[in-house]
Amino acid sequence: MSETEQTYHVPVLLQESVGGMNLQDGGVYVDVTFGGGGHSREILRQMGAKSRLFGFDQDEDAERNTVDDGRFTFVRSNFRYLHNFLRYYGVEKVDGILADLGVSSHHFDDSARGFSFRFDGKLDMRMNRRAGMTAADIVNTYSEERLADIFYLYGELKNSRKLAGALVKARMQKPFDTIGGFLETVRPLYGREREKKDLAKVFQALRIEVNQEMEALKEMLYAAAEALNPGGRLAVITYHSLEDRMVKNLMKTGNVEGKAEQDFYGNVNTPFRLVNSKVIVPSEEEVRRNPRSRSAKLRIAEKK
Repeated sequence: MSETEQTYHVPVLLQESVGGMNLQDGGVYVDVTFGGGGHSREILRQMGAKSRLFGFDQDEDAERNTVDDGRFTFVRSNFRYLHNFLRYYGVEKVDGILADLGVSSHHFDDSARGFSFRFDGKLDMRMNRRAGMTAADIVNTYSEERLADIFYLYGELKNSRKLAGALVKARMQKPFDTIGGFLETVRPLYGREREKKDLAKVFQALRIEVNQEMEALKEMLYAAAEALNPGGRLAVITYHSLEDRMVKNLMKTGNVEGKAEQDFYGNVNTPFRLVNSKVIVPSEEEVRRNPRSRSAKLRIAEKK
């Protein structure tokens, strides 16, 4: 593992996910969450000389980790535009797509990005700092009802309405700008024994809304289903129930809502065949080495 990869992000379920792609010589593959390049480097190591790999990432920091390999192409873009950029590069179909939906340790450890409550700094949370609303914009402008919905849906916080009310009241005195100022309002709402877990959920909810993660994931999953050749593999690592449910539904029913359509014989019409009927989770050893992998789940499906 390279020094860059270690400091940026330790790849989760590395061998399980790359092995699940069933790499073939001459195949075309996509890592839609390039990040520190850990998964991409392993794909390049295992794939043949005539294969191609595209790595997608919207984060400017990820571009610094690009791989010097003629078989590799880095695409600075959100993975929701998978279809558009594949066509731009003259690629209609691919043989494998890998997605690791976790936020890299690099983002949590960079105080300037605003992803973690461990540091003070700007309340930002944008993966792509070139565009979009920041977390500060959201907590300062969204209605109380909309804020409550975000914290309930994306953070699964039971006190979402109380939290939203406290934020709206506080911003009338002074708009939120920094993590420190935000925490002054949020911290008193949570008990000391669960503070870290609950604050993590608050920040997760804001991050998902800032980056429109659920909408982007939905678009990517449908684009992946369209782009894969018959026999091509889709391997997705998820970290929370919302995204895992979408992935599971797509693989089982062909849509993210999980609405199963059946043929005359009662068979579900889905473009995929499940490769692993049971979700793959990290080993105890991996969790010890990398605690961030604790909530990871890997699902793999093959295009029919």
